[in-house]
Amino acid sequence: MSTPPAPAAAVKETKAQRTERLKLAKNPWESWDEVREYARLGWDSIPADWALYFRWWGVYSQGDGKGVTGGVGGEGKATEYFMMRIALPNGLLTSAQLRVIAEVTKKYANNLADITTRQNIQLHWLTISALVEVVDALNSVGLSTKGACGDVVRNVTGCPLAGLDSHEIIDASPLAVAIAHRLNANTDFYNLPRKFKFTVSGCPVWCSFPEINDAALTAIKRTVNGAEEIGYTLRVGGGLSNEPHIAVRIPAFIRQDQAVDVAAATAEVFRDADILRENRTRARIKYLFMRFDWTAESFLAALEEKLGYKLDPSPVSMEDVPGDIYRDHIGITPQRQPGLSVVGASVINGRLSGDQLQKLAELAEQYGDGNLRATIGQNILIVNVPHEKVAALVIELNTIGLNVDVSPFWRGAIACTGTEFCKLAIAETKNFNKWLVSELEDRLPGFDQQIRLHVTGCTNSCGQSWIADIGLEGKKIKKDGKMVDAFYFCVGGSVGKYVGIARQIGFRAAAEDCPEAIERLLRAYLAERETGEDLRGYFRRTDDETLRAHLNGTVVNPVERDAPPVGAGRFSPAE
Repeated sequence: MSTPPAPAAAVKETKAQRTERLKLAKNPWESWDEVREYARLGWDSIPADWALYFRWWGVYSQGDGKGVTGGVGGEGKATEYFMMRIALPNGLLTSAQLRVIAEVTKKYANNLADITTRQNIQLHWLTISALVEVVDALNSVGLSTKGACGDVVRNVTGCPLAGLDSHEIIDASPLAVAIAHRLNANTDFYNLPRKFKFTVSGCPVWCSFPEINDAALTAIKRTVNGAEEIGYTLRVGGGLSNEPHIAVRIPAFIRQDQAVDVAAATAEVFRDADILRENRTRARIKYLFMRFDWTAESFLAALEEKLGYKLDPSPVSMEDVPGDIYRDHIGITPQRQPGLSVVGASVINGRLSGDQLQKLAELAEQYGDGNLRATIGQNILIVNVPHEKVAALVIELNTIGLNVDVSPFWRGAIACTGTEFCKLAIAETKNFNKWLVSELEDRLPGFDQQIRLHVTGCTNSCGQSWIADIGLEGKKIKKDGKMVDAFYFCVGGSVGKYVGIARQIGFRAAAEDCPEAIERLLRAYLAERETGEDLRGYFRRTDDETLRAHLNGTVVNPVERDAPPVGAGRFSPAE
């Protein structure tokens, strides 16, 4: 009698396969009633699958404060608390909405909120029961958390001065809002390979960073039969994370009446690229260009196939790329509306209390018309302020710690969430960066250059370290026999005319040693710069060995950047 064949070994489901299976099984946007039931029954009632589904509602589980080093497999331990992002298309916000955000921040979120690098407002310390109450409160004033996280189109960003800036090419904020309404919470786009970041701007300084978005529409002009026409050009494939990539310009002129359809078709090209669904860490649209040999021309062909018509060509000469300038709109900016100004307050690292949010709502009504704008620089603007009220408003803002006239270090500081709340972070970021700024202000008073000082807690670059003048990437090293927070240095990142990814120069330092290292580097720049040479120009012409020696105080051998932790980026809460 023959022996029956042994059963075939079960093939283990990959993380990507599991995620794709769960996404096909449920559209979380249609399942919020389940969350209401979990809120009634308590934390223990939540099924494991909802760790993924919550993201479609802008929600992540919160880390325990130890970051990735407190867990296994490249991800730290989760607590019973949640982080929630509130989507603000184009950063548009009213005092009535902000007052509700302030109320829920104080009531449910330990009086703590963060403005993010995608014009969201982010809350922490939310319980399962609080999630439902916060969503209901936000909905009552026209706000939503949908699409702030998950494998969907994220919050559509734009210029915070849209409609106000006398230098803008066009007010693109209605387009940003229209794209958000078309793509977000739309069943057709609930299941993308991964997150999809879109920005729209009519701003001539490209303040929403189209260079690093998955897709971006920026305003351009052309002349046809002697008449000037304003439209848009498309960029695709930008992104940072572990493998940064600058967006590719698609050589097409997009008329204003085509723009929403082009945005939807671009998302469709991404959605239908099934080859990107095989690996979660390489599921962004940039990998079509980085690994699958797509070009601007092949993307245009795919886009036009989705549209069903051809777009007009657009040569590079049609576009005016902004130079090396501030993009943050901090300070006082006269509006195109006579007699009115924008007052931009710098919120270091984006961290605010509920009390500050409430006061901002009051100030927006007292000194303006109740409208505010959040920025991708983690800052806040109060708009439509009569000129005669500006000075008094500046004093009020300074009184609550939101300064309008700040040092270049304060103005250029960006920090991700860090180990305080994020399960993927390696180092603490926000308190460190605030301390670092204070140290540099004391060490280099009167420093006269724009400087983007970005701190990110791990290799995912949520703090956008790849496009910073000085980008600090969190890690751990042993110092005096103890494991301590440390940072790996990248320098010379830029956007605009001199766009480029920051260089890994092979230097790292313990967190406590970073101020002294940066002081040495900047003093060397001040001593060695040529006439009119800015910091980015100096970094471009100075070799890595020299920069390392400045940071270290003496010549030092390079060290390698750490590889990403195993599993990093699987369900990364990266902005």
